[in-house]
Amino acid sequence: MKDINELKALIRLIDEPDEKLFDQVKKHIYDYGFNAIIELEAALESTFDDGLQKRIQALISDINLSITFTELHDWAKFNTDDLLKGFMLITRFQYPDINADTITREVGRIAQEVWLELNNNLTALEKVKVLNHILFEINKFGGNNSNLYSPDNYYLKNLFDTHKGNPLSIGMLYIIIARSLHIPIYGVDLPRHFILAYIDESLTLQQGEETDEEILFYLNPYNKGAVFTRKEIELFVKQMKIEPQLSFFKPCSNITMIRRMVNGLIESYLSTGNHEKVTALQHISTALD
Repeated sequence: MKDINELKALIRLIDEPDEKLFDQVKKHIYDYGFNAIIELEAALESTFDDGLQKRIQALISDINLSITFTELHDWAKFNTDDLLKGFMLITRFQYPDINADTITREVGRIAQEVWLELNNNLTALEKVKVLNHILFEINKFGGNNSNLYSPDNYYLKNLFDTHKGNPLSIGMLYIIIARSLHIPIYGVDLPRHFILAYIDESLTLQQGEETDEEILFYLNPYNKGAVFTRKEIELFVKQMKIEPQLSFFKPCSNITMIRRMVNGLIESYLSTGNHEKVTALQHISTALD
């Protein structure tokens, strides 16, 4: 309680006219991390002073950017196995007050629903059928066809609030649920459309390296997990007049998916003219290098 009271006291000093003193106040506020953002947003709602609002907004933006960059850099270096964490970090950049525990419990609830329908005798296709049923029929996740290119479609919070998203956000949720249940489904970084691949892990282990034969089939997360083959990817690439690359058919890393999320957001914000978000996300993307 003492820390929060001290933070509130510091926030009351944001209107300090002396720039040197204000810099000291800022440094102390930064030390509170995301807790500072919550209190700053409350202060923002309670003031009508234009100059003070601008100072508070600048503080929120700076703290959010700094923390997101640092945590994403640490994730990329030490914790890339946790796709949910990476997904959450980029979402928190837009929604600093997102409740990670609530999201984690919701993911766990959906995974539990899938687990209850699984057994060791199911084939790969039968497991996918269960996943599709729980995600798309029971929980009603689906594509936001009315506003596909909105930046909100990328964020985990919006996905859980509306159960609508784009191929990448729905696909990453699909992967998170599947992998939590040891179902070998991975992302495929196909240009202009994110898809999934079901891997024959026993074949991979026997051969000691990845080959084309390890992929049993592909899935379209934006079309309720519809199953398709490599030939359909080849046709899609040909229709798009894109030079075929091996990466269009192979599983990609979690870093690749999060980088694709950031790049997609940059494109979305560019289309809406939000250059402040573009600049911030361009900086954040360097944390993945």
